Amino acid sequence: MAEVIVITPVKNSIETTLDTAKAIAGSSVSVKHIIFNDFSTEETKAKLEDEKSTIGYELIHIEDLTEHPSPNYKLVLQMAQKMGLEENLPVLVVESDVVVKKNTVEDILNYQKAHLNSGLVGSVTVDENGQVNFPYLKFKGVKDQVISTQRSLSFCCTLFSLPFLKAFDFTELDEAKDWYDTFISKKAIELGFENYVLMNAPVWHRPHASRPWKQLKYTNPLKYYFMKFWKGLDKI
Repeated sequence: MAEVIVITPVKNSIETTLDTAKAIAGSSVSVKHIIFNDFSTEETKAKLEDEKSTIGYELIHIEDLTEHPSPNYKLVLQMAQKMGLEENLPVLVVESDVVVKKNTVEDILNYQKAHLNSGLVGSVTVDENGQVNFPYLKFKGVKDQVISTQRSLSFCCTLFSLPFLKAFDFTELDEAKDWYDTFISKKAIELGFENYVLMNAPVWHRPHASRPWKQLKYTNPLKYYFMKFWKGLDKI
């Protein structure tokens, strides 16, 4: 029986997505992994269908549920919350540019069970050399094994505890936003929960592999901010 529902929102980037799925399938605890395909290309959609029985994940095509253009993170989070509450399980987001280790999910679950007032529990992200990278550069150099923080957690690899899922209704999320990491992190604190980052359970993160245009932030910042503000992309 699954101990946690793992969700992965996907927009193309099939190679990294399959790396993510294979790593989750190799977890040391039983998981229910659901990939939410958010209007990917037909080629990506077909590949996800081909691999789902081999790797072992469930697949939901957002295009079957809404005509709202990608990103549909709000809908994904709402569906995941509903599933978690119905099955009495926490929900773990693992994004499609993240690779977990065999014990990552178990480590996160064990920490949450030992800290019942936790709202969000996230894994620190590292590069291929094991160095802390985006979006957790703010914690680079920290020597503690675990950080209790009021700063925003990223949803790269982050667990929503069942008590938090019961305490805050995701239908209240702002329709005008694309991403909810900051808002939900603050909401958990506001509701009296504690948020933790596990520095001792790192996951490999390839930043923005699932949204390549965001690499422009580092290579061509003028173009990035034009797309962010003029085209209204990446609203947080």
